[in-house]
Amino acid sequence: MRFKGQLQNFSKEIKGLLLVYLFVTSIGFLSALQFVNLTTEGGQPKGIQENYLGNEEDEAAEELKFAKSEKQILNIVHTHMMAMGMLFFLLAGIFYTTPVKGFLRKFLLFEPLLSVFFTFAGIYLLFKGILWMRYVIAISGILMTTSYVLTLGIIVYFILKKPTQSPLES
Repeated sequence: MRFKGQLQNFSKEIKGLLLVYLFVTSIGFLSALQFVNLTTEGGQPKGIQENYLGNEEDEAAEELKFAKSEKQILNIVHTHMMAMGMLFFLLAGIFYTTPVKGFLRKFLLFEPLLSVFFTFAGIYLLFKGILWMRYVIAISGILMTTSYVLTLGIIVYFILKKPTQSPLES
């Protein structure tokens, strides 16, 4: 069975399941964005650095943050790369069923996974003292979020669009 470009022709049950999945994972993703916003001064490079390396030396800091241990960093990197890797792989699988073509298709299929890699590898390298990685983390985080929102919007559009032929049976 061919799935590429067939999302709008899926059965109502599959479309409903996909909408519930996207709703639940979007709540999780948006709550994570809120957490990042609160812990990194809105995703600013300086805030990102302070979140992982601490700010104990800054006597003017409004909130005292302590450096994370290597165990904590490895736990963050491991859990986020595994969970977000699975999230974006499943999202790419759903996106694959849309009729979107060209550069946008390739970008939205692969970019989020690359951003997961660069964000969390960047966090580990920042912890190891490569301070300019805070900029890589910020940029890859913006790209990841933008890709998520675009992919989500396109998928929902095609789920809600009327079928072009008789629905596929599951």
